Amino acid sequence: MGKLKYVLLDCDNTLCQSERLAFEACAELTNELLEKHNIDKRYTTEQLLDDFVGHNFRGMLKALQPKHNFTMSDEELETYVEAELGRVTKKLSEKAIECPGVTEQLEALQKQGMPMSVVSTSAKSRVVASIEKCNLARFFPPEHVYSAATSLNPPSSKPDPAIYNFACKELGVANGECVTVEDSKSGATAAMRAGIPCIGYVGIYGLEDGKEKMEEMAKVLKEQTKCKTIMYDWKDFPKHLKEVEDQL
Repeated sequence: MGKLKYVLLDCDNTLCQSERLAFEACAELTNELLEKHNIDKRYTTEQLLDDFVGHNFRGMLKALQPKHNFTMSDEELETYVEAELGRVTKKLSEKAIECPGVTEQLEALQKQGMPMSVVSTSAKSRVVASIEKCNLARFFPPEHVYSAATSLNPPSSKPDPAIYNFACKELGVANGECVTVEDSKSGATAAMRAGIPCIGYVGIYGLEDGKEKMEEMAKVLKEQTKCKTIMYDWKDFPKHLKEVEDQL
């Protein structure tokens, strides 16, 4: 590797098949909250995924309040954020699996001496639970797991580029010398705004939602977030990495 000096990786549905599991827990808690506030609306896992994939639970709750005309106090908001983290972390520690082909590619990067870190919107404990269950923690020591929900004060969420800027500063590497992999519009937008070349990974949509959704997301990531290249399968990662570097 020449111009690229660091590989940054999203976690949910990029390294680990965890997003749907997390949103199952989110839907349960969200519906409890709406019932408490006498709101008739109820969300399925799929509806929350469509509306909020790539966002953390705090950001989702803030968006739901004006949408459904109710108000949460700061104390109530933090109570629900903490409750969601506990439920999601437990579910991921029991059920998360890696996205197909991830381990092989991380092992190859490690052998090449290429440093890697996770840069996620999700809370750090949730990310660690996922990568530990997927046997990927050996690639990412805790100090190299960066979370928009945990590492930043105040907390943030992609598409805000703050977590990418923070991670690069902590790692002592220029944004433009990194490459990242993202599966969502919000994540890829955060990378774009941070000036970090992004590989859009859409293979997870083919696994969970079918070819039509996969192609739809490929178009979104390529056209709307300016991903440098679109990856359908992790086995093709070296090819896409070279393609990104050739564009620098």
